[in-house]
Amino acid sequence: MQRIGVANLPLHNGKTPRWLFERMVKLAREITAIIIEEFGPAEMLNRLSDPCWFQAFGCVLGFDWHSSGVTTTVCGALKEALKGHEADFGLFIAGGKGNASRKTPDEIRLFTGKFSFGQPSDKFIYYSRISAKVDNTALQDGFQLYHHNFFFIKDGRWAVVQQGMNPCTGWARRYHWLSSSIKDVVCEPHRAIVCNSRSNVLNLVAKESERARETSTLLACRWPGFVIHEINRIKEMNLPQEHSLSFRDIKARNLHKVLLSTYARQPSDFESLLGINGVGPKTIRALALLSELIYDAKVSRNDPVTYSFAHGGKDGYPYPVNRKTYDYSIEILHNAIKEARLGFIEKKEAFKRLHSYLM
Repeated sequence: MQRIGVANLPLHNGKTPRWLFERMVKLAREITAIIIEEFGPAEMLNRLSDPCWFQAFGCVLGFDWHSSGVTTTVCGALKEALKGHEADFGLFIAGGKGNASRKTPDEIRLFTGKFSFGQPSDKFIYYSRISAKVDNTALQDGFQLYHHNFFFIKDGRWAVVQQGMNPCTGWARRYHWLSSSIKDVVCEPHRAIVCNSRSNVLNLVAKESERARETSTLLACRWPGFVIHEINRIKEMNLPQEHSLSFRDIKARNLHKVLLSTYARQPSDFESLLGINGVGPKTIRALALLSELIYDAKVSRNDPVTYSFAHGGKDGYPYPVNRKTYDYSIEILHNAIKEARLGFIEKKEAFKRLHSYLM
């Protein structure tokens, strides 16, 4: 499988200038209109879920090519571009950065209640939540999620773009999901992953972690006293220093409360376990370590982890944004989509032939 889906990006301070953001909104609207007009809203989901295309999209809009802000600003500009016209585009966007991410369920309910959808809101809400749970809990790579956007269309298809921050390094990592490419939300569910560095991770959504997922679920169904006993026993052992999983920050008392919940719920599989309230990174890490040490169910340490310019960058790299050229690009695209809708099929086909020739 081609690995595209996660990008590591440095944190840049500062805000997007108003004059630039306003242009980003306009250009994002025109680009999205052309793609949807030509290929349909599902294709926009497909492109947003491709991190390389998303990165190029941010560069075309004129934002930093490698800043963490490209994620939040591009998603924010696109959401603003479609605001009030979601039904016309056939594309709906919920969530955002910080507090806005926590409003995702309410925004999904608002859209599905106002417009006719082929899927109930609960299904979209579930996938929004489970994608965040996977990237914060089942894939423990040191990045805490702080941005989550859920893109969806009426036929039930969806995509997710979310980002986490590593407080120690100041780097961000972006995660991309696409519903049509997912066979199992807890087994290599990402559209793919890109990164310029790898780290030591706990990857319970890797294919090779299948037995560890199964064993962790079985342990979660055991009486909590058994699991806590094993944890305390292992703490007394001298584990190899190179062992990447640790119990150092896991408190048996807190874990006991969570295990009472899992014991009562008796999850049937790892996805069900992951969806239980209170089951977080420490619980999953403890169960994964016990699975490995007791049952020899190996957990993957493989980090599931390739960029373009048109108008310049916010900080002047690789060169300052040329406002005149930027506005001209918006005007050209706006006129092109307007004429296409008026029936200028010949012109559109000519552009296709030109593109084919150039490629």
